[in-house]
Amino acid sequence: MLDIRLIREEPDFVKSRLASRGGDDQRKIDEVLAVDTERRKMETALQQCNADRKRLSKEIGGARSRGEDATELEEHVRQIGDEIAELVRQTAAAEERQRDLLLNIPNLPHADTPVGATAADNPVVRSWGEKPQFDHPVLDHVALGAKLKLFDAERATKLSGSGFICFTGAGARLERALIQFMLDLHTREHGYLEVSPPFLVRRDCMVGTTQLPKFEEDMYGLENGAMFLAPTAEVPVTNLHREELLAASDLPKKYTAYTPCFRREAGSAGRETRGIIRVHQFDKVELVKITAPENSYAEHEALTADAEHVLQSLGLHYRVIELCTGDLGFGSAKTYDLEVWSPGSRDGGTYLEVSSCSNFEDFQARRMNLRFKDAAGKNRFCHTLNGSGTALPRLFAALVETNQQPDGSIRIPEKLQPFFGAAEIR
Repeated sequence: MLDIRLIREEPDFVKSRLASRGGDDQRKIDEVLAVDTERRKMETALQQCNADRKRLSKEIGGARSRGEDATELEEHVRQIGDEIAELVRQTAAAEERQRDLLLNIPNLPHADTPVGATAADNPVVRSWGEKPQFDHPVLDHVALGAKLKLFDAERATKLSGSGFICFTGAGARLERALIQFMLDLHTREHGYLEVSPPFLVRRDCMVGTTQLPKFEEDMYGLENGAMFLAPTAEVPVTNLHREELLAASDLPKKYTAYTPCFRREAGSAGRETRGIIRVHQFDKVELVKITAPENSYAEHEALTADAEHVLQSLGLHYRVIELCTGDLGFGSAKTYDLEVWSPGSRDGGTYLEVSSCSNFEDFQARRMNLRFKDAAGKNRFCHTLNGSGTALPRLFAALVETNQQPDGSIRIPEKLQPFFGAAEIR
């Protein structure tokens, strides 16, 4: 959520940054300012009414002590009381309206975020490794999965409908091994604290991390929208410290967590849905950081490097792109996407996004009232960051496609073998 003081003091700056995202979000700023002006007028009137009532109450007390008739003053006080009640109602309504407006305005892109309209404008920052070369026909993960019985989409559909997957045999073991490998890497080598959070979260947690109200149609809600299946571990983990005041010495906080993730993805019509690339339930290991503002961009680079280390350890070719202003997520100020090479995909291979590493600055912290006390004793909002470290099953697909052998087997990367318990799948 944007700082209302920034909107009041620098509305043109806010509008210009929002305009760089495209769309018409900047028009909402005038509406916010109009509501804010009216709300502040009502608050001033409320303060004056309370002062008048207090003054008149003293006058009534004085009149009574002198034996004088205070009926007229008492009637005036009752009228002021009615006026106060109405102003309280109107002020609360204006506050709610202002908050609703602010919750639907996206974050401001960081000044260094490249300006662009669509994903086609996202620059490649760097790449690692080389695209694998094959001297045999390359199968995609769907064909490999069917041949080696790694998953069963047909029976998953029978259980839950389209868009779900059931891993089987070596496929289930590989999925579990990847999760264990990533959790151990992030905790033992990167210094994250592992947590295992609930998979059901309250509505205010979803609001805190910007899934609501913007993306409610993509979420699985229960109890009339009071609870939700977690769409990502970002939600429960970032909210661990909501409404808390942390000490500066507590920062940064670094968490990693595995959860299944649940998303309807109602707006994904027309996207790639073949195999296990886009499903409604998938596994993910998440990275979350809570930092002081002055350190957040250095921590953002480090978090991205931690996610990259997963792909490097598995020997997978990938590239890092920076999202332009027009492709930036709703709550993010700056985002790097990690895209791993999938050689078996259509048209001779393609890149699959397996991680988005984002700095939200204080956008989420304002929604969840997450603050810290700095060295000067001032209470300030934290900065929050997160990134997939990484997401499955796209990583699964890229790994089996990259490591397929001429005899139809799949080689297991050396660093993954202790977790999988074998050197190959055949």
